[in-house]
This record gives sequence, structure tokens and C-alpha cells, in this order.
Amino acid sequence: MDIELKRRITEHLKGFVTPNRFERMLQVLQSRTSYVSVILEDLYQPHNASAVMRSCDCYGVQNVYTVENRNPLDVSSGVTMKAHQWLTLHRYRSHTDNLQQCLDDVRSAGYIIAATSPHTDDVVLDDMPLDRPIALMFGTEKEGITPRALDMADVRVRIPMYGFSESLNISVSAAICLYQTVQRLNNKFSREELGLDSAEKTEILYKWLKKSVKQSDLIEQKYLDSL
Repeated sequence: MDIELKRRITEHLKGFVTPNRFERMLQVLQSRTSYVSVILEDLYQPHNASAVMRSCDCYGVQNVYTVENRNPLDVSSGVTMKAHQWLTLHRYRSHTDNLQQCLDDVRSAGYIIAATSPHTDDVVLDDMPLDRPIALMFGTEKEGITPRALDMADVRVRIPMYGFSESLNISVSAAICLYQTVQRLNNKFSREELGLDSAEKTEILYKWLKKSVKQSDLIEQKYLDSL
């Protein structure tokens, strides 16, 4: 379906939500960015995936890439608290090499891949380069990012810590990294530079309305039949 038709369907579907609801969608959409994205490698605790996705939603990060080799991500059980429905999920679970395909696609989209790691010789979060779009990669709860994924990253980033603990829970680490990165981006770039382009906004708003309106498929089909 071409973007212009989606725009027309979106205009039709907005009549099936309250004006306040639609205005809220527009406000949130205006603050969304694809300059920073998140890659999740094989998370196996549903509540941690849920927390990371909620953080992405809260901080305006639209795109989440999931590498699902051993641990399929369950978004149907409600554990994500429906945060996933406001995000654009790119799931890698059926490729010959899910990790390689994911990172290849992310790089092709123009991102620098930053692996979060506690290693002492890595770049501190505050010094992470932001001259190009950045994709923050997080690993499993216990082992962290796999050695292969670390080797494939463009840069390794660590959160400064001063206690006895050497690492943070994945959901806490993601929240800190996203908050700090988004704050730095907001200080460095204008909203126009960070925001989504017109086509991206149309695509996302169309999907949000489809998920918000009851029997949206039927309503859409009736509209298409009337054209």
C-alpha cells in the first residue's frame, strides 16, 4: 500500500477516536526519533524486555531490533504492558544468522552500533560519539552481550560505576543509557533534526490508529471499497 493511500486511510480512521486521543498521538509522534535505536540480543526475562520497551516509549525511541536466537520474544502475553504497540519492532528470529542479518540491516540504515559493556577500556557513556545515528545494543540478563556481538560492534560503551557491583540489570542499564543519550541529543540537535520524516510519521500514525480503533480492518476495507 503506498504512503498516500495510508495517509487517506489515517484521515478516515481518526474519526473513530476522540479528538483528545488523536491529539495525544500527534504530540507523542512529534517527539519520536529514529536517530537512536535499540538492539536486544536474546533477552529471556519477559519483564526485562517489557521494561526496556517502556523506556524506549518514554524517551521517544521508536525502533527496537530484537535478535531472537535462543529466547523468542513474547509480545502477546501482555508482559510488555502494551508498550510494544507504540514501537516499531524489527524481529530477527528466522534468518540463517539472526545476529549478522540484524547488524547488517542496522548498519545499512546508517547507524553506528554501540555495545553496552562493563569493560574498563571502553568509551564512557558521556563520551559516546553522536555525530551519526546510534544503535544501543544490550544483551542477556546474566551473560550480557555475546563475545561475537561485542566483536561486531563499532564501539563499546560503559556506564561509570563506583561501587563493588560490576554491572547493572539490563532494564536499569537501558533506561540510563537511553535517558543520557536522548538528553545529549536534545542538547546537540534541533527537534527537526531528530524527528521522523513525513513518510515515517504517516506510517506510524496509520499503525497506531489501526491498533487503537476497534474492528479497524473492517472499517479500512469498507473505506477502500468506497473509493
